[in-house]
Amino acid sequence: MIIRKSPREIEAMKKPNALVAEMHRQIRPMMKPGMTTWEIEEFVKKFAKENGAETSTVGYKGYKYATCAAVNDCIAHGFPSKEPLKSGDLVTIDTVLDVGGWKGDSAWTYAIGELSPTAEKLMRVTKECLDLAIEQAVIGNRLGDIGHAIQSHAEGNGFSVVRDLVAHGIGRAIHEEPSFQHLGTPGRGPRLKEGMVFTIEPMINEGTYEMYVEDDGWTARTKDGKLSCQFEHTIAITKDGPLVLTQQ
Repeated sequence: MIIRKSPREIEAMKKPNALVAEMHRQIRPMMKPGMTTWEIEEFVKKFAKENGAETSTVGYKGYKYATCAAVNDCIAHGFPSKEPLKSGDLVTIDTVLDVGGWKGDSAWTYAIGELSPTAEKLMRVTKECLDLAIEQAVIGNRLGDIGHAIQSHAEGNGFSVVRDLVAHGIGRAIHEEPSFQHLGTPGRGPRLKEGMVFTIEPMINEGTYEMYVEDDGWTARTKDGKLSCQFEHTIAITKDGPLVLTQQ
């Protein structure tokens, strides 16, 4: 069942989502060669504590960390590591914070040092996919319109869309209905209604969309070892259009 939020509930969701956005603003200048994702993990835990928030992923289905850190061919759910980042790496940091029982969720990909032309294009196209999808997040449209905007732009630029990991509703739980892939047919799927709150988080791959999960049960990687990129916002459907709660 899709839980639609009242204006008061959406207002309550602004705090955790604004904190996630501020966290990303603060870690952006830290993302340089020699930095480790473990240092980012430690920073995020400290940031959450200082701002009265809880890190929702710690303990979620046995996950141990405040962040998911995906480097290069890692699509999502990578563990933070003490291995130094190198120039040319693509690093996605994904975090969920909780304030007052409400969740905020956003992932962002960062360029470490100088990127290859392919990595630069992948980053640009993935962010464009997110922006185009948000434009479709209006009352009366359908989830298929969001997915189609992503799929057509990604594939039109020679990339692929991950099928096995999805976007999701969010509120008092990290994952609520609807769950949906970042691809689709215009005019198909559940209709968007005022009060729906969900993530849009396209995961776009340089090569195949196929993936596998490592033996740790979490780390998802591209099957061909090529790059992956992700940008994620939490948005609310309002009568005035899409409200990006995690706007940076």
